[in-house]
Amino acid sequence: MAERFSLVLIIPSHYDDDGYVIQWLRSAIPSNTLAVLSGLALDCEQRRVLGEDVEIEIATLDEMNTRIRPRRLIRQLRGKRALVGIVGVQSNQFPRAMDIARPLRAAGIQVCIGGFHVSGCIAMLPEMPAELQHAMDMGISLFAGEAEGRLDQVLRDAWAGSMKPLYNFMDDLPALEGAPIPLLSARRIRRTGGRMTSFDAGRGCPFKCSFCTIINVQGRKSRHRSADDVERIVRSNLAQGINRFFITDDNFARNRDWEQIFDRLIAMREQERLNIKFVIQVDTMCHRLPRFIEKAGRAGVARVFIGLESINTESLLSTGKKQNKIGEYRKMLLAWRRAGVTTFAGYIVGFAGDTPESVRRDIAIIQRELPIDLLEPHCLTPLPGSEDHLRLFKAGVALDPDLNKYDLEHVTAGHATMSSEELARVYRNSWLDYYSPEHMQRVLRRAAASAGMSAGNMMFLMMWFYTCVVLEKVDPLQGGYFRRRYRTDRRPTFKRELPVLFHLRFAAEVAWKHMRLAGQLWQLYGLRRKLKHDPAAREYTDAALTPVTEGEVESLEMFKVMAG
Repeated sequence: MAERFSLVLIIPSHYDDDGYVIQWLRSAIPSNTLAVLSGLALDCEQRRVLGEDVEIEIATLDEMNTRIRPRRLIRQLRGKRALVGIVGVQSNQFPRAMDIARPLRAAGIQVCIGGFHVSGCIAMLPEMPAELQHAMDMGISLFAGEAEGRLDQVLRDAWAGSMKPLYNFMDDLPALEGAPIPLLSARRIRRTGGRMTSFDAGRGCPFKCSFCTIINVQGRKSRHRSADDVERIVRSNLAQGINRFFITDDNFARNRDWEQIFDRLIAMREQERLNIKFVIQVDTMCHRLPRFIEKAGRAGVARVFIGLESINTESLLSTGKKQNKIGEYRKMLLAWRRAGVTTFAGYIVGFAGDTPESVRRDIAIIQRELPIDLLEPHCLTPLPGSEDHLRLFKAGVALDPDLNKYDLEHVTAGHATMSSEELARVYRNSWLDYYSPEHMQRVLRRAAASAGMSAGNMMFLMMWFYTCVVLEKVDPLQGGYFRRRYRTDRRPTFKRELPVLFHLRFAAEVAWKHMRLAGQLWQLYGLRRKLKHDPAAREYTDAALTPVTEGEVESLEMFKVMAG
């Protein structure tokens, strides 16, 4: 009779400002890390790495859409050979990961925590930080680095009951070509917003942005999957009814095989007529790569995230982001628009030269002069694993000790001219200013006037952003449909609410949020209907949509107010 080993892979959420786990009936996007570990675990099971007579039972849980109850896990795993892997843990998720792990360890269940927080701290800090040492003192194993080629060892140690305190592979990053592919079950994927899954076509980035953790965790050398690997990922998901993909490479434009991958996807779309679409992330100079944007559109790229970060040259230089040239922004954004691709742009608030007035001015300039569809402001955050964090750590600068706040939405370090409260207010206002009713209507008009773009789809995306930020107070990538909240799933440092008060308050919040959402949706839907039936809507233009000219350096405000 075959023996069994239970492997439970959990991607944790984190806590909101009221101490409740951020969780949804349907979350936004499946975790790439969970997909990678699931694929590697399936490969280990197929190869019988624990012995021919040992079956590995694999469970994947995403806390963004699935309630994690440690007591229930203990009942399920008690007396069995098992490992709970808490994976992909970012700094803001580490407190929640520990709250999940603590009762499991107390019950004698083996636990391993890995992800960017563990890997970033070990890669950059001269000594083990207190929270990681505390985890190891509790008997939790830590995993630093990437799991390709290493999961076998961890599973064998867990099977033998002899887990090491630390698995450190930071000095030996694996090749990805030919590695087991990331793969989540359709059942797990359908707990998110649609038919989209995630995978990485490559890892690593050549740039030197001081706020970035990726270059120190995944390295600055491009490692990538082959076009054959990517095709296998796409076809494996198509076989289970999944046809939308988020390629999570931090900068797909620097993947050396980008053209081969695009050519393969183009052939699948144009010759086989497969209905596949993609979301990718790129840098602001991708338009200089011959054929990149044109082939991206043909390959099915429908949305692109761009690390714009700022329209102030001095701010960009201060963080080592020398590759961003504000003089190229309009050329790049208009090229994506011509390809019919929706643009998402990251924007950082909290540079040393920022003031409430300058941030509001810059947002207004972006609205008028750059053809960006959706803007994502973030707080400048010294994430553990970044050069910024290391510099402040060495200087002994006081940083917020609550890792739960390191989510790019909270102020965690001091600012040169603004108090923490003022900077937090500026950050919130940057969202409110950009997603004003007037500008959302402007973005709809631009979409209606652009070939290959849908005003209806743009309305949905803007309502998603509005709902997440204004009503739910979370970043859109942490968002979802219908917020779930459980009275007993509150951070241990918060007092548990009385049942009646908790449920009354939750019901009132749900009703209020849906009323606000309905009011905003009604306004945008009215404009959407009008544009749909107005032939003149295609003729709309404004400063952002005008073609790039040599003389715009003198005419556009963004060039007049920016130093450098």
